[in-house]
Amino acid sequence: MDKAQRRDEGQVQFSHTSVLLHECIEALNIRPDGVYVDGTAGGAGHSSEIAKHLTTGRLIAIDQDETAVKVATERLSVFGERATVVNSNFCQVDHVLEMLEIPKIHGFLADLGVSSYQLDTPERGFSYMADAPLNMRMDGRGEGEGELTAYDVVNTYSEQELKRVLFEYGEERFAPRIAARIVKAREQAPISTTGGLVKLIKEAIPAAAREGGHHPAKRSFQAIRIEVNRELDVIRPALESALARMEKGGRLAVITFHSLEDRIVKQTFADMASGCTCPRGLPVCVCGKKPTVKIITRKPILPSDEELEVNPRSRSAKLRVAEKL
Repeated sequence: MDKAQRRDEGQVQFSHTSVLLHECIEALNIRPDGVYVDGTAGGAGHSSEIAKHLTTGRLIAIDQDETAVKVATERLSVFGERATVVNSNFCQVDHVLEMLEIPKIHGFLADLGVSSYQLDTPERGFSYMADAPLNMRMDGRGEGEGELTAYDVVNTYSEQELKRVLFEYGEERFAPRIAARIVKAREQAPISTTGGLVKLIKEAIPAAAREGGHHPAKRSFQAIRIEVNRELDVIRPALESALARMEKGGRLAVITFHSLEDRIVKQTFADMASGCTCPRGLPVCVCGKKPTVKIITRKPILPSDEELEVNPRSRSAKLRVAEKL
């Protein structure tokens, strides 16, 4: 994730604080003539470093956020035809490669979750620390553009649906209380801002549980954001599509920031690395399933103490890597 620190004359200024940067580059085992996909370009921190390692190779940087695409395009322009930026979701990697007439790749990187730029831009509605319209769409689209927003989730989901989202995606133990409080409040008027939602969440959580630890709205905001962007639904399909395009020896590298993402990546890699799935006791294999990857990181790679000092937001980051067989 690339950290957006400040604004200047209305222009977003991305500073380069890419999580696990050196670890990612080492994990990808980059060959100078290879083709690599950065599925979450952001401010082009990882992308730039990948491109620096290429001579006759090529980098494809994908991002669904139009602002990130503009920033990445500008920053990667120094690499000329070696780097191409595409406005799309990384789960569409197969379509992107088909469009660019690229049959095979040698590496795929994905830095999952919300970017620091998105968190630090109040009007995007991701942050519980600033009052803004409820949006939370990673592609920057808003209400009225035919896409689900946080406003829709908060104001149209049933109490049962809200409880499910908050519990499943936020692991929020007070999900029933929060869902009930939201439904009661919206009977009077729609909940239209992040500040209004934060107030309701605080009111629903017992005072003793609000003392210390994380912000009381952190889990709920994570849950709603995941629901709006269908974040967990696209991880496995994206990795499977990338693997299908991968040359033997190519690497899949994925950075996650919470347990739900990490669990999906870990299980997807485990499934890819497993062989025969026939019931025990059969004299011969009839399923024909063969492992397609070997797992490089039995335990995830974590940020160093030095990185944590520079970028505290990297604290929850985990990097997992698999290699195509």
